[in-house]
Amino acid sequence: MTAASPAEDPGMLVVRWLDVVLVLLAAPFVLVAGLPVLGYVVGAVLWTLQRVAQGVIDRRARAQTDLRSTVGLQVAGIVGRGWLVALTILAVGLAAEREDGATAAVVVLAAFSVHLGMTLVLKSFESRGSTTA
Repeated sequence: MTAASPAEDPGMLVVRWLDVVLVLLAAPFVLVAGLPVLGYVVGAVLWTLQRVAQGVIDRRARAQTDLRSTVGLQVAGIVGRGWLVALTILAVGLAAEREDGATAAVVVLAAFSVHLGMTLVLKSFESRGSTTA
């Protein structure tokens, strides 16, 4: 029996999804501060959906036996999710108020920053775990 890496540990679920948790916990502060609610909701839903899509794409890519298929899925997922996020933020900024688009962009940027930081932390744990096993 092999031990799970720290990133695969079910107890690390909150850490792996900390960006989504923080986005959702920000809702009361957005309301109290009087920030554009539509922009926040769009940013929060958009970020959460693209993170779920990332998980699905990652699982499908890991299941591939061909390296080209794995890389192709990963690249298509990164580019596709990036375009989806950018175009949705642009659309909300044009269809509603500019402030809504700006708020959606700030929500996504803040969530991305947290996600990037947590990814780096988890990767460092994974690399330490693989060298000691």
